[in-house]
Amino acid sequence: MFFYPRSRNRPAHLGPYPLECLPRATGGLAAQVARQHEIVPLLHGETGDLAAALRKYRDIFAGFADGEPARAKAPVPDDLDRRVADIKGGAYFMDADQVGICALTHQAWLDGQTSHLHDHAIVILVAPARIPEAGNPAHEWVRDAGMAPSDTRAAEIAICIAGHIRAMGFAAKAHLRSHTDVDMPYLAVMAGLAVQSKGRLECPFIGGEFALAAVTTDYALATDRPLAANALKSPGLAYWWGRNGAVSGRERNRRNRRASHLSRYPMETVKRLDRPTTLILDDEVPRVPKRAAFFERALHGDLGDKSKAERNRFAFKTPFAASLLGAIRAMVPHQDGELGNPGADDLADAAQNAKAIKSLSYALGADLTGICEIPRYAWFSHREDGTEIDSHHRYAIVMLIDQGYDTMEGASGDDWASGAQSMRAYLRGAEIAGVMAEFLRSKGIPARPQTNADSDVLHIPLVLWAGLGELSRIGELVLNPFVGPRFKSVVVTTDLPLEIDRPIDFGLQTFCSNCLKCARECPCDAIPFGGKVMFNAYEIWKPDVERCTRYRLTNPRGAACGRCMKTCPINKVVDADGALLTRLGSWLGINAMWLKPLLVPFATWIDDWLGNGRRNPVKKWWFDHEMIDGVAVVPPKGTNERDIDPTRKVDPAAQKMAYYNADQMPPPDSASPAPLDRKTAMAAATLLETPLAAQQRRRTGGPPPSHYRATPSAGRSKTHNTTVSPYKS
Repeated sequence: MFFYPRSRNRPAHLGPYPLECLPRATGGLAAQVARQHEIVPLLHGETGDLAAALRKYRDIFAGFADGEPARAKAPVPDDLDRRVADIKGGAYFMDADQVGICALTHQAWLDGQTSHLHDHAIVILVAPARIPEAGNPAHEWVRDAGMAPSDTRAAEIAICIAGHIRAMGFAAKAHLRSHTDVDMPYLAVMAGLAVQSKGRLECPFIGGEFALAAVTTDYALATDRPLAANALKSPGLAYWWGRNGAVSGRERNRRNRRASHLSRYPMETVKRLDRPTTLILDDEVPRVPKRAAFFERALHGDLGDKSKAERNRFAFKTPFAASLLGAIRAMVPHQDGELGNPGADDLADAAQNAKAIKSLSYALGADLTGICEIPRYAWFSHREDGTEIDSHHRYAIVMLIDQGYDTMEGASGDDWASGAQSMRAYLRGAEIAGVMAEFLRSKGIPARPQTNADSDVLHIPLVLWAGLGELSRIGELVLNPFVGPRFKSVVVTTDLPLEIDRPIDFGLQTFCSNCLKCARECPCDAIPFGGKVMFNAYEIWKPDVERCTRYRLTNPRGAACGRCMKTCPINKVVDADGALLTRLGSWLGINAMWLKPLLVPFATWIDDWLGNGRRNPVKKWWFDHEMIDGVAVVPPKGTNERDIDPTRKVDPAAQKMAYYNADQMPPPDSASPAPLDRKTAMAAATLLETPLAAQQRRRTGGPPPSHYRATPSAGRSKTHNTTVSPYKS
């Protein structure tokens, strides 16, 4: 399609493969399949340090397989197909490859196991991870791990779906490869995901190698029929072209042809520079404490009682988002660990190591990966308890996790899906980084995952230096040329010798200077309409972080907010299945940057004309539920149902922004509330330099502005902090 991606009219709960087009068994044949309880089990060999790290994380997930349902049932519809859309949509949102549902019979339970309460099974199938090419050090790592990467992913998805169902008040238990009461190959056949062929289990489109997990439940759902025997026939031309808007065979082939250390996106075609495209005065950037982050300030009461209370639930106040929180918490204690003895592997070649690490990251599920040395100012100065942080590793492996295009298309950006999008990316990132760090430590190499739940580093400068994007008008957010702002980052810091990437230039500074769409559509007027300023020695379109934080925390008609991501013109699908206009515009934007001054105004206008940034109801799979006192209910204040407003006029002179410079931060070792002084923060606008003025000052030898100096410690060696992060409770 010229204007829109092929997937535009494909409901999200149908998934990336056209399973709905496969022939299904008739009633009699289905009964015959049910009588044949001799399905060949899947054999998954897994050895080596990577498999051991994956097993550890799979065992962490297993701790959330079962639990008590909420004390009251959510107001779910009687329509069983609509319930299926929510469940399958959620599983595909978590990147399941295929999902099927069947009724449970006594034959589905392993010997000695049974549950009279559960009558349905949701079966989750995950394709195998791609094995890197021979000669790449990661080839042996991933090959020897067998299906462990896919088994761990299937486990993650299953425990989240089970938790989601329990949060809605129904019984549900996840069954994982190593922790199961059910015969999962049998369930895969009954749920219409696989057939028996020549003595083995085969899955259409994928083959005979795949991972399975299941969720058994008393939540009534519409079921799928088993596949007919001829479902394994060649996918054909329709599949190759992208039948019914499913991911096309052409696109899958394109991805598989790329070297395993390259992402699915052609980042290698983007112009590289020695420094980021925005001015950073490296020696003037202050190191800041974790206590200064605005979500941390809310936790301490700096933003008032309402924000403090909402901080403990704002992003996970829906059943689906809440189902991810436990696993995120459980991974935090494993971010640090003992080093193993150095192995026999030769890991001294920085270039080979970088290639292997990137291949490993993509095998584990990262979407984009870059590497940089860690600048001094990227380390936080102090932890939450006030203790100082040393810059203890040299390199950062920076990974981006896509928050999900389909779900973003169905949402307003600040409705009840927004928090789940963030939490999903945080969970996935913590899992990938945790496994990677565990694997490196097993080889005697210092490494630590830096996650949203517990990070010693600021991610934004690392994303810039690792060549994964440029700073945008959104402010404290980097845009990637292929996924725009639609991602969360996770980092592994390490001393493994690595070849670094260079910052990129795809003309974003010109684009964002002329496009005001994110500022126009921001629901709390937190994104600047005007030009860039120098803030703590960064050239940046500085957002009003107080406004943004307050809205995200206290949004009464949704969970958190990602409205700027939703409406950004660079939030697109840029692959073989993307809109031809998008692909052409992306190519020109990267390869013909001299055209940007002419193209950008037109690009923004046509983006509005096409309706990009509006909600696509076909993509909405979730229920609008809010968790209140542990029970999912219809949101008392309703749901944000915003669409874009191209007629809204913006006036930079009328916008009053607050700037909380480094000298207005609370002491890093203070647990007491440090209330915000917005009046002083608004007056601080007069203190800010323009980038040109900062450069002129530097040329004449002028000192850094005094407001670049962070508030010093209060003198305590350690705070007695009574606040507890919701990620660590």
